Amino acid sequence: MKLSRLYDEFFESEKSGGVLLILCTIISLLLANSALQNGYLHFWEMNAGGKTIEYWINDGLMTIFFLMIGLELEREIYNGELSNLKNASLPIIAAVGGMVVPALLYLVFNYGTPTQAGAGIPMATDIAFAIGILSLLGSRVPPSLKIMLTALAVIDDLGAILVIALFYSANLSFLHLFIALAIWACLFILNRLKVNNLIPYIIGGMVMWFFMMKSGIHPTITGVLVAFTIPFGDGGEKSPSFILQHWLHKPVAFFILPLFALANTCLIISPDWINGLSSQNSIGIFAGLMIGKPLGIFVFSFIAVATGLCALPEELNWKHIFGISLLGGIGFTMSIFITLLAFQQPDQISQSKIAILIASLLSGIIGYVWLRITLKKE
Repeated sequence: MKLSRLYDEFFESEKSGGVLLILCTIISLLLANSALQNGYLHFWEMNAGGKTIEYWINDGLMTIFFLMIGLELEREIYNGELSNLKNASLPIIAAVGGMVVPALLYLVFNYGTPTQAGAGIPMATDIAFAIGILSLLGSRVPPSLKIMLTALAVIDDLGAILVIALFYSANLSFLHLFIALAIWACLFILNRLKVNNLIPYIIGGMVMWFFMMKSGIHPTITGVLVAFTIPFGDGGEKSPSFILQHWLHKPVAFFILPLFALANTCLIISPDWINGLSSQNSIGIFAGLMIGKPLGIFVFSFIAVATGLCALPEELNWKHIFGISLLGGIGFTMSIFITLLAFQQPDQISQSKIAILIASLLSGIIGYVWLRITLKKE
């Protein structure tokens, strides 16, 4: 199976970015628990333009990350794995299972408690980390497995974005939302008029972000919405969609996501941190990511193929599918992102982040070992 140049760039940047994310997480944890602790923590809370540096990273720069995810999803729909309904069915159904089952498992432990708002935490897969782990297996990995994991992760990230829009937005201002959607409509009109210059879309997207923020809906949603207004054309190297996605790969992988990791994993590890792992919230996160994710992805995939709704790609078998189901338990970026929206109490946020880091690390190790044993070396 021949992979497109743009997909190769996406895979390679996410692979390298995954390694960098691990390094940034380790550095951030070390600094937050060193003699530099006060200065390091204070830095992220510094005021910049009326907001903290952490805010501009989480609500501003992460919009660019979602823009790239939207562009990749657009490419997959128009000219990729999702362009054919039969091919698209398997990762879509797998992603649905990988969202529903973890959320339900989390609620088993947290329904009716102050932490039930965290049900969205174990729903999404971290693309960079998952692809980074898969890439360590080198030539053992068939191209269709790379595509399956990428499509699965992109789709459940989209699902997480929808969850954010529906359940983690408050104090809705319909006036500001109407203005934001009106700008979005104008960008679609530019698309239909075949305006291929990216500048109007970028400026329009920035203004739309401002009004989306004022509306009460999380402004990062703007990234995905704007992505689908960018002209795709034939998907060739001269199309605006290709040019923008190509340009975003490295800044997102080597600047935005590492910065997000540094700002959001500066956790002070208290002497009794291990006690927090037995809380209902932490147990829900462990169960959702380490059990719910692989169970949901694998079982939904198996039922879909068994009932004839879709077919298993020729290069793949059920051992492969179970392997990427295990990697699906790597939550990290999106899980931490939803944690910040779900909770306000610092102790709940810290406990959640620690549980996410441990569950993601274990899911990555188990998934890697499983695939290394089951994939034949070429």
